[in-house]
Amino acid sequence: MDDKRDEVNVKDEANEEVSYSLNDDRRVKVLSPGALVVKRFFRNRLAVLGMIMLLVMFVFSFIGGLISPYGQDQQFYRYESQMKEFAGVVRNDDFRYTAADGQKFDSVLQAKFQLAYQKKENTFEYKDVTYEVTEEGTDFYSISSEGTMLAIAFKDIVNAEGEEIPFDLKFSALKACTNGETSFESGGASYTLDEDSNILEGDTVRGYISRFVVSPVENGVEISRTFKEELEASINAEEEEFVFVDEDGTEYSYEVTYDPTTMNWSVRQGKETYVYDSYAKPGKAHWLGTDTNGMDMLTRLMYGGRVSLIIGFIVVFIETLIGVILGGLAGYFGKWVDNLIMRIVDIFYCIPSLPLIIILGSAMDAMKVEPQTRMFYLMMILGFLGWPAITRLVRGQILSLREQEFMTATEACGIRVSRRIFKHLIPNVIPQLIVTCTMSLGSTIIMEATLSFLGIGVKFPFASWGNIITDVNDAYVMTHYWFVWIPAGICLLIAVLGFNFVGDGLRDAFDPKMKR
Repeated sequence: MDDKRDEVNVKDEANEEVSYSLNDDRRVKVLSPGALVVKRFFRNRLAVLGMIMLLVMFVFSFIGGLISPYGQDQQFYRYESQMKEFAGVVRNDDFRYTAADGQKFDSVLQAKFQLAYQKKENTFEYKDVTYEVTEEGTDFYSISSEGTMLAIAFKDIVNAEGEEIPFDLKFSALKACTNGETSFESGGASYTLDEDSNILEGDTVRGYISRFVVSPVENGVEISRTFKEELEASINAEEEEFVFVDEDGTEYSYEVTYDPTTMNWSVRQGKETYVYDSYAKPGKAHWLGTDTNGMDMLTRLMYGGRVSLIIGFIVVFIETLIGVILGGLAGYFGKWVDNLIMRIVDIFYCIPSLPLIIILGSAMDAMKVEPQTRMFYLMMILGFLGWPAITRLVRGQILSLREQEFMTATEACGIRVSRRIFKHLIPNVIPQLIVTCTMSLGSTIIMEATLSFLGIGVKFPFASWGNIITDVNDAYVMTHYWFVWIPAGICLLIAVLGFNFVGDGLRDAFDPKMKR
C-alpha cells in the first residue's frame, strides 16, 4: 500500500503546472517593435556594412579635419626655375626713315624712294616735285628737294644713351659709321666712334649704333646696353643659351630661339620663381599630394566630405519638412485641399531641375555671390525642388491611416486637428520617411557633386568631393595625377553605397514581408 501511495504522489508532482514570476529569468522575453526593427536591421550584413562605411566617412570628415595640421584653404609653395618670354630681337634689314626737323616724309614718299632704290635711280618725282637721292654711305641715303634735306633712310639704328639724339647728330654719326670713319663733327662739337660703335662726346657716351632691335615683352622693362651687346654677340655666334649678370648681381640664364618664318629671335629668361606647389606627389608632408592650387589633398578631402555630408543632410531635412507638412494636410483634409496641393506637386514635377539650377548658378556667377552665401542658396534650391516625392509618400500613407479606428477615437475625444495630424498620423509614417530620407541622402550627395563638378555648386575656397574632381576636365591631369581625383571618387562611392545599404536594411527591417 505504501508503494502505491508513493507512485500517486510522483504522478501528481509530475502533472503539477510550473508557474514563473515576472522577475524570473526563465520567463519568455517579448521584444518591443523598436527592438525587433533593430534586431532585424543588424541581422542584415549589408546594412551593417553600410553603417560601418558611413561611420568611417563621418569620422574621416568631421574628426579628421580637426586633427589635420593644415587648413582646407592653406596653400603651399616651392621655388621653381621657369623660362618666361623676355624680349624679341629683330635684325634690321629694311630701311627706316627719319624726317629732318620741320620736314615731312610720309609713306607715299617712302614707297617712291624704295622704288627708286630698287631701280638704282638717283631721283624720283611725286606731284610735280623732283626728289634727289644721295648715297651717303653703305645702306645709308639722304633724300632732298631743291637743295633742302627732307629725310634720311638707314638700316643701322642709332640708340640713345640718356637724352634723345637730334637729327643732325644722327645723320653725321650714321654717315661716319657707314663710311668707316672714327671721328666726325656735328653742331660745332667733335665726336668719335670706338670699336663698339659708341658715339663719344669726349668721355661721354651719347649713344651707339647697331642693326639689332631688342623689344621687351613687358611694358616698363628697360634693357641695358650691356645686355644688348651680350645678346648680339650670342646671336652672331649662333649660341642658343647665355648667362647674364644684371646690375644687382643677380644671375639669369637666357635661351635664344630663331624663328625662320618671321626671321626674328625670341629671348626667354630663366629665374627662380616662387610658385604654388602644384600636383606634388604623395609623400611624408602630403600623404595624398597637392592639387593645382598647392593645397593638401588629404585635408581637402576631409573638409570636402564635411561639406558634402552637411549639404546632403540639410537638403533632405528641407525636403522632409516641406513634404511632411503639405503631405499631411493633403492626406488628412482631402477634397479641394488635396487637389490643390497635388496640382502644385505636378507643377514641380514638370520643372526641369538641372537646367534651372544651371541658370541660377550662372546668375550667381554673374552677381559674384560669395562662396559661403552661394552654398546656402544651393541647399535651399535643392531642398525646394526635392519635396514633391516626400509629399506624395506622406499623403498616400495618411489617406490609408485616417480611416483607422484610432483616428475615429481621436475625433471622438475632441483632439484638435493639428494634434491629430502631427501627433497621431505623422509618427505612423516615420518608418517609411526614414527609409526614403536615407535613400535620398545618397542621391543628394551625387547631385551636389555633379553640380560642383560642372562649376555651379560649391566654390573655391570651400572644398567638396565634387569640385575636387573638377580637375579631371584636363585629360593630362586625369592620366598623370591619379591622387587628385581617384580618392575623392572613392569617398563618394563609399558614402553613397553606405547610405543605400543602410536604406535597404531599414526598409527590410521595418517591413520584413518585403523580402518574401
